[in-house]
Amino acid sequence: MTLSGNKAIDYAVHQSVIIGDANYVYLEAGNPEGDTVFLLHGYPDNAYSWEYQIRYLSQKGLRVIAPFLRGYAPTKTKEAAYFDRATLAQDIVNLIDNINNKRAIYLIGQDWGAAVSYGVLGAFPDKIKRALLLAVPHPVEINRTLKRSPRHVVRSFHWFLFQLPWLPEKIIRWNHGRFLRFLWRLWSPNFNDEAHVEYIVSKQMQGTVIEDTLAYYRAALQPKFRDPKLAHVFERLNNVISTPTKVLCGTVDMRKEMLPRQRDMFTSEAEYQFDLIEGAGHFLHREKHEQVNKEIGSWFKLDD
Repeated sequence: MTLSGNKAIDYAVHQSVIIGDANYVYLEAGNPEGDTVFLLHGYPDNAYSWEYQIRYLSQKGLRVIAPFLRGYAPTKTKEAAYFDRATLAQDIVNLIDNINNKRAIYLIGQDWGAAVSYGVLGAFPDKIKRALLLAVPHPVEINRTLKRSPRHVVRSFHWFLFQLPWLPEKIIRWNHGRFLRFLWRLWSPNFNDEAHVEYIVSKQMQGTVIEDTLAYYRAALQPKFRDPKLAHVFERLNNVISTPTKVLCGTVDMRKEMLPRQRDMFTSEAEYQFDLIEGAGHFLHREKHEQVNKEIGSWFKLDD
């Protein structure tokens, strides 16, 4: 099914499904009978970011699902929706149950997609076979680092800016998305991804996408923005992970410093590993897609 108003692409089809209070749109490609892999994008981005990985994984015989996360057009939510990690993790589990008949999947996430993935691995370990996460350390390690490292506080300045009411939205709209372009250049300084970034900015400027995507950050630090009905899920998000998990980070990304310190968030069964992608910044799956695809193939044992 092709949904109107979406980007014309030749590597996947657009599908949609109702998940709770959200009408999720997702990209689907590959072998419908193969093992399923989910790709979760970050901020400010969307599912089209995974073009290179969708092509690669499809060629390897997997069924590939790349959702536009809640708040990111064309996925739509009802008014007064929640955007906390528990809600997002529950969404992914519901998508797995709906799209993959409750069978466990392979999971790849970048930036916020990685943060959500850590939560799924902690709260719903039976849903994931293996995971490969990009650019973002475990939220527990991020919090520990921010308490003792002024450098990392500066690196995460947008987190604190986004806690302010209405002002961040005004900044982004007032300068027609130039702040989003600035963030992309700041995080991936050695990579020109202009066409993709311009498309992302255009989607951010639609409807309430700016407000909804900033709500992720507010819910992360302010409990009043979290769904109280999912408190039982929230309590499990940071459980120690037992699912085999590997984390990749670019050598240009300061957050690489946290990866060795987060081993205590994984059991021995998780076989926790991390590796660096030389010369890459925050959006390494686009900057160095051939190297990242090679890491995916190795970790998911696609050539065995």
